[in-house]
Amino acid sequence: MLNRRWWDIAVTGAAAVIVVALLAGLGSDEAGTRVGGIVAIVVFAVLYAVIARPVIGRDPGWRYPVFVAALGVLLIVATSVAPFLAMLQTLAYPLVWVLAPRRRPAVIASGVVALAVWIGFFVGGGFGWSAFVSGATTAIFSFVFATALGLWIYSIAEYGEERARLLAELTAAQREVEALSRDRGAAAERERLARDIHDTLAQTLAGLVLLAERAGRQSREGQTDAAADTVATLEQIAREALGEARALVSRTAAVPSDAAFEAALERLVARFRAEAGLAIDLDLHAAPGAASLAREAQVVLLRCLQEALANVRKHARATLVRVSVRVDAAGAVDLVVADDGRGFDAGTAPRGFGLDGMAERVGLAGGEFAVVSAAGAGTTVTVRVPDAVVPA
Repeated sequence: MLNRRWWDIAVTGAAAVIVVALLAGLGSDEAGTRVGGIVAIVVFAVLYAVIARPVIGRDPGWRYPVFVAALGVLLIVATSVAPFLAMLQTLAYPLVWVLAPRRRPAVIASGVVALAVWIGFFVGGGFGWSAFVSGATTAIFSFVFATALGLWIYSIAEYGEERARLLAELTAAQREVEALSRDRGAAAERERLARDIHDTLAQTLAGLVLLAERAGRQSREGQTDAAADTVATLEQIAREALGEARALVSRTAAVPSDAAFEAALERLVARFRAEAGLAIDLDLHAAPGAASLAREAQVVLLRCLQEALANVRKHARATLVRVSVRVDAAGAVDLVVADDGRGFDAGTAPRGFGLDGMAERVGLAGGEFAVVSAAGAGTTVTVRVPDAVVPA
């Protein structure tokens, strides 16, 4: 209880009770004793107001030993005048404990209070044996009770402070975790955008460059109709690129909302046929409809197919590509893209961003990614996404 107002009420109330008791003659019938007792109460109130009260709830510094010493002298004088004034212990013990900066000074101050009461009894009793025994009994009992209670309350206060410290540390740790999560989320978002831009806009722009070069070449060679067809294809792909850009801005998946999964696959294959002049066989015999295939699986499969076909166009020098999408009984979806191009040594060739991006994307979906290739033997890319089918 560190609120000064409550301590003011407690000290004022206890002092008033003692004064009333003195005036009623409970402590002594002698007028001098009553006056001395009232003076002792006034001195105690001054000590409280001047020395103790200003540092309640704060570090007392030099005030604590001064207050304890003055309190000890006051108790010796007051108790020697009227043993009844040993009631001041009821205020002295709580004050020395609440003002103490640590546990040990509080115990020592309690000993000072007890010793002062015993000396006061002994002096007031004329240094007699009975006064010695009664004073010692009162002092020891009061000291043991006050110290035990003070240590118990002190331990509760320390426990509360420890809990407050741990709570503050936990709150700080939570804030740090939140900050790290935000940073990690931002990094993950940057990686996602990098993958999406590479897998969509970058590939589409590369196709647009090829088509533009083809249209220019056809125009220079006088192939007007062919150039017009190429420009029409270029316009269609540019519109698709615009849709992909809008999808990225709105953070939507790559599957158009107005098309089924099979149609999206067919459109992607048709685009690469037009861009690269490749013969691409598409097997959708076992592919489920978009209503039964999870959206995340659709995104992974489309992105991986797009990247695999882009790699064929850029590196393979292939004439035929076979694409198959199949679903097994466990609900996993397998995408296989195989070409008859020049291939490469999968064990020694450096992995570009495309292959690493596909592997990372598939891994985030809990799937498996594999590339099988050899020089002159073509390349096969396999993607397996587990639990891809949404139950009906």
